[in-house]
Amino acid sequence: MPLTGLMDRLDDTLPLAARPYGLLPARARELGGDVFETRLLLQKTTCMTGADAARLFYDQDLFVRAGAAPRRLRLTLFGEGGVQALDGERHRARKRLFMSLMTPDARDELRDISARLWREAIERWRGRRQVVLYDEVSELLCEAACAWTGVPVTVRQLPAVTGLLTALIEAPAAVGPRYLRGRAARRLADRWAAAHITRARGRPGQGRALDEIAAYRDTDGRLLPPDVAGVELLNVLRPTVAVARFAVFSAMALHGNPQWRHRLAAEDDPEPLEAFVQEVRRFYPFFPMVAARAARDFAWRGHRFPKGRRVLLDLHGTNHDPRLWERPEQFRPERFAGRDPDPYAMIPQGGGDHYEGHRCPGEWITEDLMKTSVTALTRWMSYSVPAQDLRISPRRAPAIPNSRFVITQVAEPAPSVQKVHRVR
Repeated sequence: MPLTGLMDRLDDTLPLAARPYGLLPARARELGGDVFETRLLLQKTTCMTGADAARLFYDQDLFVRAGAAPRRLRLTLFGEGGVQALDGERHRARKRLFMSLMTPDARDELRDISARLWREAIERWRGRRQVVLYDEVSELLCEAACAWTGVPVTVRQLPAVTGLLTALIEAPAAVGPRYLRGRAARRLADRWAAAHITRARGRPGQGRALDEIAAYRDTDGRLLPPDVAGVELLNVLRPTVAVARFAVFSAMALHGNPQWRHRLAAEDDPEPLEAFVQEVRRFYPFFPMVAARAARDFAWRGHRFPKGRRVLLDLHGTNHDPRLWERPEQFRPERFAGRDPDPYAMIPQGGGDHYEGHRCPGEWITEDLMKTSVTALTRWMSYSVPAQDLRISPRRAPAIPNSRFVITQVAEPAPSVQKVHRVR
């Protein structure tokens, strides 16, 4: 047997790197269940998929996050000491900090900032030969996130800050230069964020997220060290910039489903927009999986979970599980008409409860920013989509179309959609 074939039988590291979104559900189907055991980096790992697996995975009596994320994620995407690696009361207290930033008034403010920046960007794009949507929206959302959190960033600094944050997002599953850029960006971003925390502690608070994080006291009553508080500040900024991927996927969905583009441009009804945004989140690949460790020995569906075992939950495969979704490989926003997503079946940003569990606290602002993006693309501008490579590589995680979605001929929308609408 060739060496690569032997390694594939012993360890799934290389196959998973080649198919980050497809390997886990495919193996589960082959084995006829929702859970199976493999090896990653020669370490025994249990993999799970499906809504029942998600319910189990987010049981905090059975799973912990401390030590679960692979080292390369901590050195790029997450940083050290942040909320993702906490458990118990420390996690609940830290999570309350993040959820306190998600009030209706705060979300309205971020929507208003992003809507203003979208309109300003559209003005700049007129007359340009082409616009690479992913790059432009990443910078737009970085500016919005910094303004919203109270982090001062000048026009000259904005491209560099955006570059740092996007490098963190790009790096975890990468190899070679892209991963090394992410490692270097993490070091720079940590120093930059810690410096903002230190400066915020030396002046009167202004009620922004930066001030709330700088003033937060851990369960021992002490302020977080500046580097840890900086990690939490980045945990607000970085995911906001990551929404640029969903903005691009929204543009792809509008391009591939022109009937929805026409409908969203013509109707002033929030329900179709809500359904469209949810289907974009379900359909397109975002982050493929999340990790935890078994908190104690237990068994589920005939599989033993020894204490300390690393467990992966398949996010993308659950969002495409044919047992949960009719024709999951088709883009069908109508599946969400009048339906609230199941918190364990619809898990692009994790499952369970926002307040008590490990579901992403920024999920609501993700939806808000996506609605603003879709409204901008359908109501505030017209544009052409030239021939380009819109394929999404199955090897790249997090995913993005190869061309990053290029648009041309940006102009005023058609007269029938030039009304100003409030983004809901």
